[in-house]
Amino acid sequence: MTFLIILFAIALQVFLTVKKISPFLSLLFVTILTGLLLGMQPAAVISSIEKGVGSTLGSLALIICLGAILGKILEISGATERISSTLINAFGEKYIQWAVLVTGFLIGIPLYYNAGFVILVPLVFSIAKRTGLPLLYIAIPMAASLSTTHCFLPPHPGPVVLIGAFHADTGKTLVYGICMAIPAVLIAGPLLGNILKKIKVDTTGFLGETEKKATRQLPPTLSSFGVALLPVVLISLSVIAAQIFPADSGVRKIIAFFGDANIALFLAVIVAIYYFGLKQKRSMPEVMKWLNDAVAGIAMILLIITAGGAFKQVLIDSGTGQYIASFSSRLQMPPLVFAWILTALLRVTLGSATVAGLTAAGIVSPLVATGHVAPELMVLAVGAGSVFGSHINDSGFWMYKEFFGLSLKQTFLSWTVMETLISIIGLAGVLVLQLFVS
Repeated sequence: MTFLIILFAIALQVFLTVKKISPFLSLLFVTILTGLLLGMQPAAVISSIEKGVGSTLGSLALIICLGAILGKILEISGATERISSTLINAFGEKYIQWAVLVTGFLIGIPLYYNAGFVILVPLVFSIAKRTGLPLLYIAIPMAASLSTTHCFLPPHPGPVVLIGAFHADTGKTLVYGICMAIPAVLIAGPLLGNILKKIKVDTTGFLGETEKKATRQLPPTLSSFGVALLPVVLISLSVIAAQIFPADSGVRKIIAFFGDANIALFLAVIVAIYYFGLKQKRSMPEVMKWLNDAVAGIAMILLIITAGGAFKQVLIDSGTGQYIASFSSRLQMPPLVFAWILTALLRVTLGSATVAGLTAAGIVSPLVATGHVAPELMVLAVGAGSVFGSHINDSGFWMYKEFFGLSLKQTFLSWTVMETLISIIGLAGVLVLQLFVS
């Protein structure tokens, strides 16, 4: 019955979206109805919604808003145009996908997915406008590179927590993860982007039309890259400091503070306001209008993502995860395959990659303790399963859909297919690595 209720909820959400009802309102309606159908008390449903809204806003609100502001300033000042023209000149239009892929991969290693996404979205739009290439042709390699680093490579929270749960070696996990990430990002990135290039998408984007005169005299290349990559540099330094300095070191604590994604983006916004605004003789009211326009442009996106977080929390609090886990534990199969399938089922059901991974970790940990499977490979098997089949109960699904202005069908055909490809290729990579790793 639980499976049927979840399938009904997904079908209902798709139906309401097709009928042009705001995803924010339809998600809230589906969330409440699903909680009640799953046997939750009305008060418990409300509590879960509040918890889901709070946890989602707590982790995403500042990152999305600050990232949108930074993107708006870089767009209006012409910095994104300078960055895109530099990449186009360096790689050539023929290989621009590779430029975006490499940029996304390098940014994705130290940066959380959400922060990296909102930083790179303006660049994707800028390149698409400048070259006239299809938006998804550029966007898919970016999203694929961020997603693969997010699920396979430490220091991202999912892999780091799994490394601790399975007592795996961080260095080995990173090396094995890179071996898996490279084929995954190549297939789910440029190859899929080529297949989807015929899909027509408006390239105006969430940033809207910007001032043409502001981009006639473009800022220098060094400052454009410097401000755009400042959050990446700060977060990278915090990761390096965590490996060099002891936990109680004052230097490490200071670097960790400035390397927090929220603080790093905030500092980048301040630098951008000064360098691309006030230093260029723009008035303070004019610069503040940029900020207001940026936040206004992503307000509905933030609400939709928040509603998706509420839906996820209702599924978690209703005990759906435990139901899927108990159902899967009766299956007899190789440990790595079992871990992947279990995590994939939890991911499709619950929506959150991190929650799916953590739930699965508690179930498959005894398999690692037996010594029949390398803990590093178990980390990667669970990580691969955690990105399988992303759909309407995943906040990342809605972030991708709304930022790129896609229809529900286009999002399923691009985002969901991309995430599923990464997951399946990840499983194949784990099984291949198992032949060489004892």
